[in-house]
Amino acid sequence: MTLEEALLSVWRQSLAEDANLVELDGRKFPVRRTARQRLRQVEFDFQGESFRGVEQNRGTKSRWAALARAGQKVMQFVSGGRYLANVADGAVTFYRPAGGAKKPARPA
Repeated sequence: MTLEEALLSVWRQSLAEDANLVELDGRKFPVRRTARQRLRQVEFDFQGESFRGVEQNRGTKSRWAALARAGQKVMQFVSGGRYLANVADGAVTFYRPAGGAKKPARPA
């Protein structure tokens, strides 16, 4: 399973299927609600790295929130304190290269 397939699976199970548990590589992870906005979120591990998927807050001004307001199911994924990707209606968009590679540093 690739990272993209894992993110799609978490998105599908938690948002599209409204599951209480997400199963990934034989392990189960609970889908919880955030305290304030009641957004669905799931913390999971994939290939030794920790991830968190959070349902998009429709009340923000981002383009992803606009998609959510239009009826699409959108989930943001975070790893290591940075936004990694999002899934909107089954399409994955990575913010940085898959696999966690970081952008090269700029010369001084």
